[in-house]
Amino acid sequence: MQLSRSARLIGRIPVYSPQCTRRWRSREALTSDGTATPLPDEALQRKKKSPFYFDTGYALFAKRPPRPFPPPFLSPPSGSFSDPLSTHHRSRDRRPEVNGEMIRGITNGDDAVLVEENIIAADDGVGAWATRPKGHAGLWSRLILHYWALEAERDTSIDASEGSTTEPDPVRYLQTAYEQTKKATSTPNEWHGTTTACGAILHHTILNSHMEPTLYVTNLGDSQIMVLRPKDQEIIYKTKEQWHWFDCPRQLGTNSPDTPVNNAVMDKVIVHENDVVLAMSDGVSDNLWEHEILQNVLDSIRTWEHGPRGDDPRDRIGGANGGMLFVAQELVKAARVIAEDSFAESPFMERAVEEGLAMEGGKLDDISVVAALCRHREG
Repeated sequence: MQLSRSARLIGRIPVYSPQCTRRWRSREALTSDGTATPLPDEALQRKKKSPFYFDTGYALFAKRPPRPFPPPFLSPPSGSFSDPLSTHHRSRDRRPEVNGEMIRGITNGDDAVLVEENIIAADDGVGAWATRPKGHAGLWSRLILHYWALEAERDTSIDASEGSTTEPDPVRYLQTAYEQTKKATSTPNEWHGTTTACGAILHHTILNSHMEPTLYVTNLGDSQIMVLRPKDQEIIYKTKEQWHWFDCPRQLGTNSPDTPVNNAVMDKVIVHENDVVLAMSDGVSDNLWEHEILQNVLDSIRTWEHGPRGDDPRDRIGGANGGMLFVAQELVKAARVIAEDSFAESPFMERAVEEGLAMEGGKLDDISVVAALCRHREG
């Protein structure tokens, strides 16, 4: 299939045009944050067996108000401006279901994020679908993430107890999610869209009779998983962006030739307790260089460790017990400053210039950050 350079399959609005990138400004932008995305009661009450878990936080910036989700995915208005499907109290705001399951995650503009104890993810929907009949990238990014999470939750190996040698299969989960999303958005509920997909599952590996926390990282497109080791002040791992060409990432959905089974990359990464794992849409990586992301996270952790505690006696070392929410908030703030600066230098500007495109400033986009601290479960 011949892809159109200007259209990213149907493509994102050409962000290298100053007229396009400055169309939406902060007067319409929306922000939200939290420590975890909603789960049904039965999932919350399920006893966790995995020896490791994520201490999490997320922060979101939407460049413009999200489009309402169409029937049958429509829900009553919620308390979260950035999330058409979220709920804060099910008796007041009944969260919709797909095939009898509560829809997982949170929507941020055309992005979607998932934040659970053993799984984090960030999907980036291609926003230009909003200009097409039956186009809805935000629906596609959210449903891919939902079905992906559901497949992972159903696999008992994800929450295997200490000593188990079973392994997750995240590419298979994503392939099933892709197929189920295509089915859910087909006639009579036909909606078009495409999205990148990037996620990390926290599991464990037995090495020399010693149990090590292990990430199963899956990526398709240009969202990113990054692993930082604060004690050594370094980035120990990051996913590699997958592009068809500049500003046209691999993506799942309508008219795209990409599929998880053929194009997703899965890496197995041994991590340490107190390593920080970030799941980010390209609204971060297009506006901040790697060294800026690292320094921002290190500074935020130090501030959290030494900040006022109030009446909270809990451990704050390494960003524990609320620090990851602060890390995510500060990273979104930093990326947003560059995104809204028409004269700033940015990684996206640098890549555009290398392609012979006249552009300056940051790239205004939805910005989604999930920050997760790897912890050992007591007892």
